[in-house]
This record gives sequence, structure tokens and C-alpha cells, in this order.
Amino acid sequence: MLDETLTYALIMVMKAHRNQLAAALLPLGLHAGQELLLNQLWQEDGLTQGELIARLGVEPPTVTKTLQRLERAGIVYRAPDPDRPRVGRVYLTDTGKALREPVEEIWNRMDEELLKGFDAEERDLLARLVRAIPH
Repeated sequence: MLDETLTYALIMVMKAHRNQLAAALLPLGLHAGQELLLNQLWQEDGLTQGELIARLGVEPPTVTKTLQRLERAGIVYRAPDPDRPRVGRVYLTDTGKALREPVEEIWNRMDEELLKGFDAEERDLLARLVRAIPH
């Protein structure tokens, strides 16, 4: 039976975790997944759409739609590269920059919820095992 496989268990854990994350991000005006794009800009503001696509490993329409929503919300804006006007770059607004700390707090809280019930050794083991899974 499929529901006895590790794959099934992982999918169910991830669905529940993603739903909890989505609920936590909603008061910030974000949908789950948008914070992943923002995280790339928090690390390096002014990336091109192509760079975001490559870093996130998603399809171009996904990034396009996400950027449109974030732009409408006043979280990012697009502007031409000053040295290469045909290249567009994506920049955080002050609102986008201000979201970093609350999003990081949510992710840290989600980690704590995910790991409650595990002792320190089990937490370290789980983190190593999950990071070792190819993706």
C-alpha cells in the first residue's frame, strides 16, 4: 500500500507543514513560496528574473506570476540594469526589506514546531538525513 511508504509519509508531512506555513505567512500578505523568492533578494538584491529562475529551480511562468503579485503588493519593483538597459533587475522595496525579519521568525518557529518532541541528537540526525536527500 502506498500509505505505508516513506514517500507517502514525507508528502503528508510536507503538505501539513506547507499549510501551516501558508497560514503563518498570510498576515504578512504573503503566499507560501513567495518568501523563497524574497529570500534570494534578501541575499542579493537586484537579481534578474533569469537568475531568480535558476536559483529557485522553477519554471519561468512561476517566477513571472510571483513577481507580478509581489509588485502589485509593493514588495518588489523591476527596473532596467543601468549598464545593460535591455536587462531587467528585481529590487526589494522598503516593505520587501522589512519582511525579512518576520519571515525568518516564522521559519524558525516552523522549525521548532517541526522538531518538538525530538531531543538535540535526534534533531541533528534528522537535519543531516534530510539535507543528504538528493533534490
